[in-house]
Amino acid sequence: MNPSAPKHFDAIAGQYAGSEVHAQSPTIARLHQLLQSRFPDSVCDVACGPGHLALSFGGKASRIVGVDAAPNMLTQFAKLARARGVPVETVHAYAEAMPLPDHSFEAVVSRLAPHHFPDPKKAIGEMARLAKRGGSVAVIDLQGNEDASLDALNHEIEVWHDATHVRSYTTAQWRAFFEASGLTVESLEADLTEIPAGLTIKRWCEIGSTPPEAEAKIRTRLAAAPPDHLVQLGIKCQDGEFTIPVRTCLVLGRKSP
Repeated sequence: MNPSAPKHFDAIAGQYAGSEVHAQSPTIARLHQLLQSRFPDSVCDVACGPGHLALSFGGKASRIVGVDAAPNMLTQFAKLARARGVPVETVHAYAEAMPLPDHSFEAVVSRLAPHHFPDPKKAIGEMARLAKRGGSVAVIDLQGNEDASLDALNHEIEVWHDATHVRSYTTAQWRAFFEASGLTVESLEADLTEIPAGLTIKRWCEIGSTPPEAEAKIRTRLAAAPPDHLVQLGIKCQDGEFTIPVRTCLVLGRKSP
């Protein structure tokens, strides 16, 4: 994770616990569908934040572990878990170096976090290490663009929104990360959304505690962007306010048995 990220996320952990972007989305439901034929009994959520993805396995998996570099995120995770009566374990660590044994989990997952990782290839290698033989590794994260101009626009607004953002990766890059770790990609889905109805820039910036001057830069940049770029990124302007879909991709890999 970006070295400055733990301090930043410690400060906004409560906001992420109540964030509609993070709490539930079609991508969580989609991941459960993809895992249905071999549903995991043990799950590790990497860079778990307040644990929304991890807790979606509550009542189904007998062991749920959340790993995060921000202590306050782990506190929020444990608090939400207690409120829902879900037993969990917490581990304070970066995604690139997790103090857990090899072959520990039937599924190792991460959602809306890897764009903060300075070395996603290493992080996926760690996730693959933790997966049991024949187990699953899954990532749901912000989607980068093959088109350089679209990617530049997307990257600018993401960095203004959250200074700890490193990069949104393309599906081709994600496939390469997974395959470099010896994982067989079983599903790779692009152009998904966390908020089908769209999230206003105001609310997006509230969740991330974006400074007012950075929020103003986002609005100015979007107002000046070519209309076709906004269409391709799923960004709309409604009643004078821009809305974004929080575009994501989903990658599911399988570790060799």
